[in-house]
Amino acid sequence: MNILILGGGGREHALAWAVMQNPKCDKLIVAPGNAGIAQIAECAALDILNGASVVNFCDENAIDFIIVGPEAPLAAGISDRLRDAGLMVFGPSKAAAQLEASKAFTKEICAAVNAPTAGYGHFTDADAARAHIKAQGAPIVVKADGLAAGKGVIVAMTVEEALAAVDDMFGGEFGAAGAEVVIEEFMEGEEASFFVLCDGADVLAIGTAQDHKRVGDGDTGPNTGGMGAYSPAPVLSDAVAELAMEQIVKPCMAEMTRRGMPYQGVLYAGLMIKEGQPRLVEYNVRFGDPECQVLMMRLGAQALDLMLACAEGRLADMQVHWAEDHALTVVMAANGYPGDYAKGSVISGLEGLTADSFHMCFHAGTARDKGQFIANGGRVLNVTARGATLAEAQARAYSMVEAIDWPGGFCRRDIGWRAL
Repeated sequence: MNILILGGGGREHALAWAVMQNPKCDKLIVAPGNAGIAQIAECAALDILNGASVVNFCDENAIDFIIVGPEAPLAAGISDRLRDAGLMVFGPSKAAAQLEASKAFTKEICAAVNAPTAGYGHFTDADAARAHIKAQGAPIVVKADGLAAGKGVIVAMTVEEALAAVDDMFGGEFGAAGAEVVIEEFMEGEEASFFVLCDGADVLAIGTAQDHKRVGDGDTGPNTGGMGAYSPAPVLSDAVAELAMEQIVKPCMAEMTRRGMPYQGVLYAGLMIKEGQPRLVEYNVRFGDPECQVLMMRLGAQALDLMLACAEGRLADMQVHWAEDHALTVVMAANGYPGDYAKGSVISGLEGLTADSFHMCFHAGTARDKGQFIANGGRVLNVTARGATLAEAQARAYSMVEAIDWPGGFCRRDIGWRAL
């Protein structure tokens, strides 16, 4: 079959790598892709937010199946446009994508089914938000209601920090995403990611991961889109996962169906776990990045079979077959990230890296210039490895990092520390 993946980051490189392992894939196109993806698949310049353009492209290229990588096209309704054109797509409708596009919407769904989550307030006025913070005290969490590329969440340890976050959001730092603000209680515990597939009727757990949001070693510094991840997440035991499924995921999915917006695609539940009890931090309506990279390394070719079954409503017949191993990814980012950073620095040593089912360097923000790889984003490379133990996966990943010559970039040196 001919497959199109929409997106151009490390998540999409990992999805492309897994799809290419499966003999069902005859041809793979990734739009827009990046310099790393171009080594394994055809890349196409395409506006993935423009439904009509994507539909036309699918017609012209006889595409059988579309996998939507990022959240922005999902929130813009790309899946609806594709389904209306009779195309098979992996990704939720615009209505269902509100689970990520609006934090207030998710809180409303949780309240309707009594799913455990943080107490909150929803504000469209800065003065009311400030008053709420002063009444509640700190620590407290301030979130832009809309999509902010993973950066619209401020965990404020002081009232002053929280008030400044409100001023920034209503002042336009996150654009339209910050026009409304959700303020939540600070939840204690350990955070982990729970990934499930939903086909509108059935739900299937496909894995756990833990990422490192802060830019610095020891989880210090500002939040980022993620500086590394590993799978599985020890804190998300089978017992905790079962609680999350029965108390949070399944009730929320049933409520979505009841409201006439059944969910179809991958659902990523960020959970805060304390004393074996999970509470929902947030939902994302796509694979996490960089969590997707470690999940795809462990799933391999079956990832395509699972996504097809999800799109075709056949999840009840599917099982996930895990290798009993671990995967870990280290994000290499441009100096200055998550603040201001320069593009265009040359990256050497990538051609000599081992590339197999235990070692992969997924490209997140790269381009080619005069035959060389150059940095073209904030998070640039995802250096990923599998091992029989997490320590082995970590050692393999950092060995690959050492072989990359990139003075213009940096990485954390402690990915996996919490589990190790």
